[in-house]
Amino acid sequence: MQTNTASPPYASLVAVGDSFTEGMSDLLPDGSYRGWADLLAARMAASAPGFRYANLAVRGKLIRQIVDEQVDVAAAMNADVVTLVGGLNDALRPKCDMGRVRGLLTEAVERLAPSCKQLVLMRSPGRRGPVLERFRPRMEELFACVDELAAKHGALVVDLYGAPALGDPRLWDVDRLHLTAEGHRRVAEAVWQTLGYEPQDAGWHVPLPAAAPPAWLTRRVADIRFARQHLLPWIGRRLTGRSSGDGRTGAHFSAELGRPFWATPADDANPGPVTGWRQVGPER
Repeated sequence: MQTNTASPPYASLVAVGDSFTEGMSDLLPDGSYRGWADLLAARMAASAPGFRYANLAVRGKLIRQIVDEQVDVAAAMNADVVTLVGGLNDALRPKCDMGRVRGLLTEAVERLAPSCKQLVLMRSPGRRGPVLERFRPRMEELFACVDELAAKHGALVVDLYGAPALGDPRLWDVDRLHLTAEGHRRVAEAVWQTLGYEPQDAGWHVPLPAAAPPAWLTRRVADIRFARQHLLPWIGRRLTGRSSGDGRTGAHFSAELGRPFWATPADDANPGPVTGWRQVGPER
């Protein structure tokens, strides 16, 4: 993983993707999500006055929707850095045409790579357990495509899938699909280092300390709660063709990070459609 002592000359960041990039489940007190992209943007902004950032990611989006709704918007912004993570929602569906997913991911990369100084792709993390084992072949097919596209288009790849620490169930929320706040912090550090910034936590990939497994009853209670609160609603959305992202638009603004350097391309009260940058707060 490359690192430099001087901060790279990046002055803007656009994040493209689904719930992983939107920030679920790094929940803030006001009910909004933060996530690794917001954390990364805050770090980058600290060393780049006038820094600009937009998070276009929306939960539940499939790769076709990401291409149709986010890619051209992101490309038009001509940001220094664009992060793209998508396709995993497709791969986790019972029926999935992986050839189509690879083709759409290729289309996204071919449109984004020429529009920015540095495109960043990821091999997404997976929570250890039966779901990961069931879908591992699809995930690895997706990640092989990511590696090929990165080599062809000069993109950086953040290998979160290859970091055993991020498979630890303790770094995943109760829905078993999204990282906790600590998980998002580790992802932000991984992307930060991959971009060439001086490490702030060289051990982001180090596993958590070993702990005794929870008791049988505790595990069964957790399984029942997971099924009732998350699995059954997820199955219901799949059967009815709905998505957790229906009616949502990207480009969110985090009040926690609303310092003068912060910028978003949309109106705070109505974040979309995104058409260009707008400074939030006074200039530095």
